[in-house]
Amino acid sequence: MAKLLYVHSPCERHGKVRHYFRKPGVKRVRLPGAIGSPEFLAAYQTALAGESAPRVEIGVTRSKPGSVAAAVATYYQSISFGSLGPATKQVRRRILDRFRDEWGGNRLDTLQPQRVAQFVAAKIETPHAAKHFLMALRAMMSVAIAAGLRPDDPTVGIRIKVPKSLGFRTWSEKDITQFEAAHPIGTRARLAFGLLLYTGQRRSDVIRMGRQHVRDGHIVVRQQKTGAALEIPLHPYLTEILAAHVADHLTFLTTAAGKPFSAQGFTAWFRGTVCDAGLPPGLSAHGLRKAMCRRLAEAGCSASLIASISGHLSLREVSRYTAAADQRRMAVDAMKSITGTKGDRSPCKTPPPSVKTDAQPLEKKR
Repeated sequence: MAKLLYVHSPCERHGKVRHYFRKPGVKRVRLPGAIGSPEFLAAYQTALAGESAPRVEIGVTRSKPGSVAAAVATYYQSISFGSLGPATKQVRRRILDRFRDEWGGNRLDTLQPQRVAQFVAAKIETPHAAKHFLMALRAMMSVAIAAGLRPDDPTVGIRIKVPKSLGFRTWSEKDITQFEAAHPIGTRARLAFGLLLYTGQRRSDVIRMGRQHVRDGHIVVRQQKTGAALEIPLHPYLTEILAAHVADHLTFLTTAAGKPFSAQGFTAWFRGTVCDAGLPPGLSAHGLRKAMCRRLAEAGCSASLIASISGHLSLREVSRYTAAADQRRMAVDAMKSITGTKGDRSPCKTPPPSVKTDAQPLEKKR
């Protein structure tokens, strides 16, 4: 079958391939089934006909006073929302836009604790989604109370227990070697890989990097999430990778059409390069940031030194890498102390057991 217009089929997490209708100015639409199947073609024709309307921003049309929709609009115009980072804003908008579509016409005072608990319970199969929903609703209610839209917060007392997670998987040295073997220097995949690994930055910062950020042997970054300004020395390997790249755009990384990546677009594309390298699902761009921190910790760098490159504002996350590296280093030293060369008198070394016998020594002949 010939390639269909506006159909995008990224290799997503766990190696699954999904199909989407992506037309500029129109909300992305999931296309069910396999390409060419009746359900796929029906959804594709519907999307192509333009029945999926472009997204309308909150506040463009007037909201009913005292309604949930009015509270959402008030929150979007608040300093509290405006001070959030771009990624957090996007998540909050996605959650609250969907909530407004389903419940926006109701009065705000109808949102009682029991009703909020029901909303949360409906999402409890995915605890992280439930947690983000509750956080967004709680932030909106805080602004609504300050604006005098209602006197109390119906989210008070509602708690969600999120299972502990190690987060994004850290790339191992074996993973790194396999990716490099599959994507040689000069390819876009290797360029993205090198920028992620050898700067230790988030995808939102890496996709904005360009030649103009390289100054006096450093790459200058102002982190989008934290606003931190960093000057990171160029690693020799990254210098070699950049030298093989023809810079004819403002950003190092561009789409096949020569345009800058969006965060989600980059994630989907990079996941495809991981699949192409034959690596297991779960390895992500953020995992390379963690791999950089791991390498620095294993080299003996302190948490403060690692943060000078990664830009972490809190040392708690960074300390996990140094603690793991210190444990490994001390365990190796401890094991060496009891397997050292003969004559080693290390205090950790266990002396050989003495041999006892009831046999009497033979008399020495005269």
